[in-house]
Amino acid sequence: MSVSPPAPTPAPAPSYAAVLRAPHARRTFGAALLGRLSYATAPLSLLLSVKAATGSYATAGTALAAFGLTSVALSPARASLVDRYGPGRALPPLVLGYGALLTALAVVCARPGTPGAVLVALSAAAGTATPPLGPVMRALWSRLLADRDLLRRAYSLDTVAEELLFVTGPLLVGLVLLAAAPAAGLALGAALILTGGLLFAASPLTRSVPGAAAAPAAAPAAGGRSLRGLGRAVAGSAALGLCLGAVELLVVAFTDAAGRPGLMPWAMAALSAGSAVGGLLFGAVPWRGSLATRLAVLGLALGAVLGATGLAPHPYVLVAGVALGGLCVAPALTTAYLLADEAVAAERRTRAGAWVNTAFNAGNTAATAGAGLLVGRLPLAVCFALAALPPVLVGLAGVLATARGRARSHRGAAQQGQRALGGAA
Repeated sequence: MSVSPPAPTPAPAPSYAAVLRAPHARRTFGAALLGRLSYATAPLSLLLSVKAATGSYATAGTALAAFGLTSVALSPARASLVDRYGPGRALPPLVLGYGALLTALAVVCARPGTPGAVLVALSAAAGTATPPLGPVMRALWSRLLADRDLLRRAYSLDTVAEELLFVTGPLLVGLVLLAAAPAAGLALGAALILTGGLLFAASPLTRSVPGAAAAPAAAPAAGGRSLRGLGRAVAGSAALGLCLGAVELLVVAFTDAAGRPGLMPWAMAALSAGSAVGGLLFGAVPWRGSLATRLAVLGLALGAVLGATGLAPHPYVLVAGVALGGLCVAPALTTAYLLADEAVAAERRTRAGAWVNTAFNAGNTAATAGAGLLVGRLPLAVCFALAALPPVLVGLAGVLATARGRARSHRGAAQQGQRALGGAA
């Protein structure tokens, strides 16, 4: 039985409660979060399980890298399948495949003596099937909420919830390890994705999206403008990932150098807490200016704060600086998602969101590796400044592009006025 697409919701007073009152929103969002919790438990569980099965940190690191590489690199391709066939048809095979591969990994990791090559191959295979629940949920928010203020709140709520999932996931794995072997964490990840992912795919809101293959042909988007908007969103997200991936390792180095390694978890918790607070405030406050300008300003602010944090005279000042920088993280990521959503046609939104996601994750991974090469070779203050450089450069480029666009608009308006005066004369 087909379900007709929900009519755009009327515009109630914009609030987070109004977002969750939209038709099927609570059910769909709750299922998506349950499935996405698997992404916060699986990587750590995989690392610990492969290490326990093989006794080799090198094999465990290789397996995790293979899992992450295939998951990130193939994210746009999986999102393209969702856009083409609709999430109701495309998600169940991905969810079932991913859940089955995590279960297989849990089984083979529970048996000591499994060859490392088998574990690496299974990890890579699991990464290829990672369902794009986050991009799909954001595309559904855009479909459900016609009011842009409500959509901003929905995206902010989504980003903050995801941030909290990645804080909760490792803690959940820690609780599992108190009572079971590390492979039980992989089994937990499989149970989460199978339960949450299938419930999400079965939601009336999810099943109402027909996919490009079955949808009527849409009017072509303004190509150059669309590519510019999506390009800015992807560049801003990549810069954010580069900055944060480096900062995490630099915080470890800073607290170790100060003789206070125990402050490292507090600093990262402060970053997450600042991001959550910033995301909720960003969604609740009406903003002026274009999304591109907003993303540029947030990038500049984040870079300035984290660059200055490298000069902190004491670890406690470092924690405060990281928390202050965190206020910009969720708003910047939310803005990047909104900009990508605005830049493309409805049937390409999942893909656009996946590109933003991929850019962030790729930047994060690359920067962690790069920062590891720099620490010990350069002063930490210089390393922090280099980590802050990507969002600052992308932010400056965005501000200059916006200024040039306004100048062109003003020149065009002036020329039209002159032509009008000449015609009247």
